[in-house]
Amino acid sequence: MSEIESVATSATPPPKENVFKNFLKKLVARKTMREIDEEISGRSLLSPSLNWIHLTGIGLGAIIGAGIFVLSGQAAAKNAGPSVIISFIATGIVALFAALSFSELMAMMQLSGAAYTYTYAALGEYPAWFIGWNYALLNQLSALTVVVNWSKYVVHLIDIVSDYNATTWAVRAPLAWTDSTHEFYVTGGAINFPAIIITLAVTVLLISGIRATAIVNLVLVVFKILVLLIFIFATCKYVDRKNYDPFIPSNKGSFSEYGVSGIVEACNLVFFAYVGFETVATVAEESQARTRPLPYATISSLLISLFIYIGICTVLVGLVPYQSLNTDSPLSDAIKSTPYGLWLSVLLDLGGIAGLTTVALTTLLSQTRIFFAMSHDGLLPSIFGRTHWTAGIPWKTDTPWVSTIFSGVICAVFAGFCPIDVIGETSSISALITYLFVHIDLVVLRYTRHDANRIFKVPFGPWLVPAIGSILCQFVYFSYGFRHSKKRKQAIQLSSRISDIELVPTIQKLVVEYSNAQLEPNIDSNINQNNEVKFYVNDALTDESTPDVKVINETNEDNMSESSSETINEEDPAKIYTIT
Repeated sequence: MSEIESVATSATPPPKENVFKNFLKKLVARKTMREIDEEISGRSLLSPSLNWIHLTGIGLGAIIGAGIFVLSGQAAAKNAGPSVIISFIATGIVALFAALSFSELMAMMQLSGAAYTYTYAALGEYPAWFIGWNYALLNQLSALTVVVNWSKYVVHLIDIVSDYNATTWAVRAPLAWTDSTHEFYVTGGAINFPAIIITLAVTVLLISGIRATAIVNLVLVVFKILVLLIFIFATCKYVDRKNYDPFIPSNKGSFSEYGVSGIVEACNLVFFAYVGFETVATVAEESQARTRPLPYATISSLLISLFIYIGICTVLVGLVPYQSLNTDSPLSDAIKSTPYGLWLSVLLDLGGIAGLTTVALTTLLSQTRIFFAMSHDGLLPSIFGRTHWTAGIPWKTDTPWVSTIFSGVICAVFAGFCPIDVIGETSSISALITYLFVHIDLVVLRYTRHDANRIFKVPFGPWLVPAIGSILCQFVYFSYGFRHSKKRKQAIQLSSRISDIELVPTIQKLVVEYSNAQLEPNIDSNINQNNEVKFYVNDALTDESTPDVKVINETNEDNMSESSSETINEEDPAKIYTIT
């Protein structure tokens, strides 16, 4: 090679790097199993203090709460009727598939990040960041819902014990949201003081350490389960089988009101009752044995909850007609149909308060561990991973105290002053997204990390359970979207209005036939003793929207007159037109 060619070659600039491609690579950069194993063996910031009993208690503490003490009755009254039992079984199966996928992954990666860590290893950094924040949103919204329901149970307990109306300015947030008008309205309250008190108390307990938290949680879990079992066995002999008929009430014309679609809608609501079993995964680093106790505690806590839910719902809808269960404390209200006195209602309210306390405790516990894991990966400021005081205090808490205080303050402020009426459904959606990603993580890791040590394996092969679980999660998720789609609602309203308009020529024809035939009275149930025929026309047929009604009133002036009275029906308002 000549000297000129050599100089030309050395002067050639290196090829430009594809900045966008490198950026994408960084977004999907995954953690290797070697890095995860090093983190597991190298971390010593959190104290390994939990045995399998503590872990199972944490799972039960996170699951059994507002879903059974509050939402069970509301789902029966508004959506499914007695078939709410089917809704609880169906959503329990969806949760069980997710629990199996969680169990295999938490036995592989015993880190506090749970679904966040699994997604980091399977799909990369950006999906992990998304799931981490979705997880944080799930826990925060769940905690908000629970502490507000806790406040309602305290108010109800005070009311039945002392006949004192505690629903004053100190137990309600100043604003609330209404779905019918999509507007905020003033409640007359100023602050939800009980919700703030329980949030701060839970925050202090969490800061005191994981072992103290687990012991208090376990005591409250045992108490609430005993209360629920007392309710089942003490009231089952007063069940009236007539209340189960019809088991699946006929649909009322709306997707959410009874029928098969009502069962699906109830699934969207009561799925919140199973959210929380994954909390066991977030305390994996604090388990004494980081292998088999984790999956076993997760699955056993979910199955115990499922059987208790089935028993409670079966007795609940059998004690009273399902229409009367749309209250904040359906179990306590159902007790009124039995000869038991005040003591059982008080006991149920105490059980509800205990149950909601454990859910608030474990959901905030889970959120602090997610922040702890994200901060150690650099996706949150490192302050969220601090586990000891730095202001000259010589003792250590073995818990991420900055994350705990931050989560507790946020929860207290929103629960005390903000409207959170629809948060329960939002929490269910966040949980479904998390569970869907965990199913995907499991399949990906089965093929990309096939040589990893798996202490627990999902049964029936590498893809069957996660595939079915993913489909079920998407079904529940999209049924919620179908139910709440504004475009679909507008189309239904338009179709209903068109159908009502088409009734007008039929009514006009009947008027003419009646006038010509001189019909005898009492030959039809619509003809009364005054020889009048009544037609019921939906409110959609107003003079503004349907000009044909005007035509009838003008052309049949002698034969048709609008009654001065109107029949108002909450489900189907109608005007009465009388033919004389």
